[in-house]
Amino acid sequence: MHANWPEHAAGMIPPIRELRSGAPEVMKAFGALARAALEPKALDTKTKELVALAIAVAIRCDSCVAFHAEAAVKQGASRDEVMEAMGMAIYMGAGPAVMYAAQAVEAFDQFAAVAPAPV
Repeated sequence: MHANWPEHAAGMIPPIRELRSGAPEVMKAFGALARAALEPKALDTKTKELVALAIAVAIRCDSCVAFHAEAAVKQGASRDEVMEAMGMAIYMGAGPAVMYAAQAVEAFDQFAAVAPAPV
């Protein structure tokens, strides 16, 4: 295992809370942006989370990988869907994206292993 992705995501919560208290208006606006971007319209929320995970890989953001891998699990993404999204991330991000794609799959697998069974 390269990293403990659920632990990484949980470890980011306190500093993000600190940021929210230090820059409340900016973080409120960011939250509104996130809600608007994730609202299902032509693309459903699961697809949008897969896009976000692929972008996280392409821009090499560890914390983004953790949060969007977890969100993809919560939205019901399959491992095959994650693999296809990683293929697009690799296509767009080349060699460095390969390394992050491997981490994103690892993160997805870890979150999926602890996720409650779908109802």
